[in-house]
Amino acid sequence: MQKLHTRIAWALMAMGASSLVSAQAIPVQARAQTVEDGWGRKYTKKGKDQPSAAAPKHDISGIWDPDGAVFSPYGAIAMPSDGKKEHELPFTPAGLAAFKKHKPAFGVTEVPAAQSDDPVNICDPQGLPRQDLYELRTTQIAQTAKQILVLYTYDQLWRSIWADGREVPKDPEPKWLGYSAGKWVDDTTFVAQTVGVDDRNWVDNAGRPQSDAMRTEEKFHRVDYDTLELTVTLDDPKFYTKPWVAADKVRFRLLPDDFHMGEMLCSPSEIRKYNQLVGDPVGK
Repeated sequence: MQKLHTRIAWALMAMGASSLVSAQAIPVQARAQTVEDGWGRKYTKKGKDQPSAAAPKHDISGIWDPDGAVFSPYGAIAMPSDGKKEHELPFTPAGLAAFKKHKPAFGVTEVPAAQSDDPVNICDPQGLPRQDLYELRTTQIAQTAKQILVLYTYDQLWRSIWADGREVPKDPEPKWLGYSAGKWVDDTTFVAQTVGVDDRNWVDNAGRPQSDAMRTEEKFHRVDYDTLELTVTLDDPKFYTKPWVAADKVRFRLLPDDFHMGEMLCSPSEIRKYNQLVGDPVGK
């Protein structure tokens, strides 16, 4: 069968292995790892047990690869939808009602994949915060004098985080990725706020919902020269009674600056082919 290169094909392959993947926080790899870039070239990624230089000031640029798993089968990395009481989210009545309307392929309300109404299955963008919480693969961060640019492997998209002193807008027109602005809170930590997200987005692949009031906080902390940590906190007063941490210190390791990121695009024609061969037969 011809290979499928879309983001949905990658996700559906991961479904078959979901029972083997931890739904907890991404594990930290202690030893050096060999990784392969989009041109098939091999690179060595430093391990936690190897020495690293001090982090540069006000600089999170580079090509960063997450340590451990990139696929969290039951939703938000730090708060998976796995039926455990400690992972139950603080839904408002409206948030719980919105959650129950969704038909995810994972989590406590999962349905067979062919019956899921996950918006990514029709090539809708993931949006924020889901771009940080699902298929978080190799990510490039570039900086200019006024903004930080984040380039993702999954969906082959990029976004701007403004760092020129502006505040996020108060009543913005909704967008898939919203409006992001941030600032340095110390020499090695940059904190971004994102508002104005489209409420068609899901928070994660477990079908957690978000409203137009969602505010996403991303904390990028450069631990040392070779290590970056990302923490994502969500605050949506319409759907959740209090803020909650969706990803807690997800660790990335720096790759060489000639590493070529792979391609993961959503192709409607390949989705149709997948459904003809696999999805529809399973659903029937």
